[in-house]
Amino acid sequence: MFQLRFTTLVEAPLTVAFDVARVLGRPWPWALTEVASDRPHADEHRGGGGLMAQVRHTRHFHPTGAGTLVDEQVEWDNRVPGVLGRLLDQTVVRRHVLAAMQAHLDLLAAAAQRRAEDVVQVVGAALVDGDRVLVAQRGGGSLAGLWEFPGGKVEPGESELAALVRECREELAVEIAPQAFLGEVPLPGVVAGGEPGASTLRVWWGRIESGDPVDHEHTELRWVRADELEALDWIPADRPLLPAVRALLARL
Repeated sequence: MFQLRFTTLVEAPLTVAFDVARVLGRPWPWALTEVASDRPHADEHRGGGGLMAQVRHTRHFHPTGAGTLVDEQVEWDNRVPGVLGRLLDQTVVRRHVLAAMQAHLDLLAAAAQRRAEDVVQVVGAALVDGDRVLVAQRGGGSLAGLWEFPGGKVEPGESELAALVRECREELAVEIAPQAFLGEVPLPGVVAGGEPGASTLRVWWGRIESGDPVDHEHTELRWVRADELEALDWIPADRPLLPAVRALLARL
């Protein structure tokens, strides 16, 4: 069994990187069939042909503060056994895989960045004070009464962190200092004319630098501790982020 691993950072949200990767297909001349898919986190294809007895290509997509980290692994068996098989692997097959994969990753990164410009991205802030985090209760719409982390949509040409600072200023009348990236969750149908889940909520934790939070757009604001988070009735997008917030509060 021969193996190569490739990692690249794509400056695009998680679902965008995953969907673009699927549209682009695989860089291999062999027929591969999808055998597993966990959108937008991972997929796996298998097949073979030519010198390859079996090919397995897996991809994992990891959200980071800078974009999506795409981790890909290719495994294969040569049909030619022994020393000749190893020689073919080093002189022909491996070189071909390296060239095809690098071209594929470059294409993926460029296409995902273009696609990211056409989606509506949402950011959120888990604002921390000691062992407490600020949560907000929605005041209107279909999710009225549910709890969330403050935030909102990124404007065209605006960076995610700049949007986070602006949204907290508008919603809460506070100035914040964003800290580390916490996580990313797919959102249903926030892209105009796009498929559900085409974009995501990306959340950072932060601290309030000045001002006292005011509920300009929410029914209620509340400071809660880690053991109080689970009892709140959360919007679906924010609930998957609770383990990361609890872990954050435990180590601060």
